[in-house]
Order: sequence, then structure tokens, then C-alpha cells
Amino acid sequence: MVAPVVAVIGVIIGWPLIRGVYLSTTNANEANVERTIGVNHIPATYESVGLENYTTILSDGVFWDRLIWTLVWTVSCVTLSFTLGLALAVMLNRKLKGRTFYRMALILPWAVPAFVSVFTWRLLFNEKNGLFNSLLAGGGIDAIPWLNDPTWAKLSVIAVNVWLGVPFMLIAMLGGLQSIPADLYEAAEMDGANAWQRFRHITLPGLKPVSSTVVLISGIWTFNMFPVIFLLTRGGPGDATEILVTYAYRLSFVVSPRDFAGSAAWGVLILVLLSLFAVVYRRALRKQGDVW
Repeated sequence: MVAPVVAVIGVIIGWPLIRGVYLSTTNANEANVERTIGVNHIPATYESVGLENYTTILSDGVFWDRLIWTLVWTVSCVTLSFTLGLALAVMLNRKLKGRTFYRMALILPWAVPAFVSVFTWRLLFNEKNGLFNSLLAGGGIDAIPWLNDPTWAKLSVIAVNVWLGVPFMLIAMLGGLQSIPADLYEAAEMDGANAWQRFRHITLPGLKPVSSTVVLISGIWTFNMFPVIFLLTRGGPGDATEILVTYAYRLSFVVSPRDFAGSAAWGVLILVLLSLFAVVYRRALRKQGDVW
């Protein structure tokens, strides 16, 4: 019964992963890999170099600079997305007029393809003709270099990713809220608990199984969120918004000669970091009483 699933996972995930780990221990690049030019077939001439690529990366300040910004980017996006998603879910879990419309409107960013949303935001952030700077100009405020200043560019990519991530958090939190028995709130209200006490002692504990899972998933997605960074700023200005995964892409597809071995090593390090995060996060949940 599980053989087809195992076969598909082995082909789609297993083989590329093994191939990537192998390439990370070589000096493979655009000039020495196997290739065909016209009728001429040129065999691969790259060689094994052991862990040289990893030692080079870990001893280079570029990796640590990218890692620090990637962590800041991930923590900021997940925290803001979770907070806003939870707040909106609490509001939409109540009976109010037009609730279905509000739910559909808030889920819309998740339904639109990411690249379409990012290109739309890129137009809004345009320094000369964008809507945001046009509104500022109408109020007598100088234009802001949204994507051309390192600080503003970082704030811009975080804002766009939060906008894309809130619907996922909203749906997950709304489902979690609806699974909490209403009897608990009624009993707490009869005992004199105010709104904050009910939220703290009933809502938050009741959402813990859901919130712990979505935070882990969202953290992994955000850590590897390639489209927002690449399509909005391409890692710029300069390399201010470059995260680990976009830099790995740059090594393999942008720079010349393309460094396949270095890109593979960066990919393996990203996998190791995310695996460590998942293990530590899961152990922390178990210590708090969750058997997830």
C-alpha cells in the first residue's frame, strides 16, 4: 500500500537530495560537468574535495551575514503573521454581519499566486510611480526609496511576506478556535472571568496543538521563501535582503562560472539548519506536555 508513495518520494525527493549531497563534496562547476555541445559530448572532469566546500562556507563571513538576516526575516515574518492571524481569527469567530465576506476577503491573498502578488506589490513600492509614494506626495511627504534603501527594502519584503502569510494563520487559528468547546467559555463567564482571562486560560491553551504546528510549518516556509525576496528585490539593494536560499540560487544560476558544488553545499547546510530547528522545537513541545 505504501510502495507507490515511497517510490514517488524516492524519485522526487530522495534522488535529488542524494545527488545534492554528493555534488557538495566535489568541485563541480559549469566548466567541468558533463555536457553536450553540438555533436560533441564532453565527460565530467570534476573531482571529490571532501568537506572543503563546507569549511570554505563556514569560514566566510558571507554565510554568517546571510544567516543572521535569514533568522531575523523568519522570526519577524512568523511572529507578525501569527499575531495578526490570531487577532483576525478571534474577531471572525464571533457572530457579526458580513462575516462570510470578511473571511473570503482575508483569504484572498492566499488564493492569488505568489508571483502575481509580489509583482503587484513591486508596482506599489515603485519609487517614482508607485501608489504609496503618490499618496505621500499628496500629503507633502518626500518619496520613500522602498526597494532602493537597505532598511526600507527589508521592511518591505517583511510586509509583503506577512501579507501573504496571514491567511494561512487565519484559517488554521479559526479552525482551532471552532474546535474549543463553547461550554468552557460559558463556565468561565459564570465564574466571573473577564475577556482577557478567558482568552489567556481557555483560548491560548486550546489553540496550542494547532499553533505549535503552524508555527513550525510557517517557520520552514519562511526560511526558504524564495519568491518574495527574489521577485521583489532580487536580494538587493546590493545584498541587503539576500537570504540563504536566494544566495544558493545565485551561485548555481546567476554567477559565472556557475558553482554547482558550492550551491549544493549551501543547500545541505540549509537542510541541516531546518532539521535542527524542527528537532529542538519538537523537544521543547514535549517538555511542555505536548506529544506531537
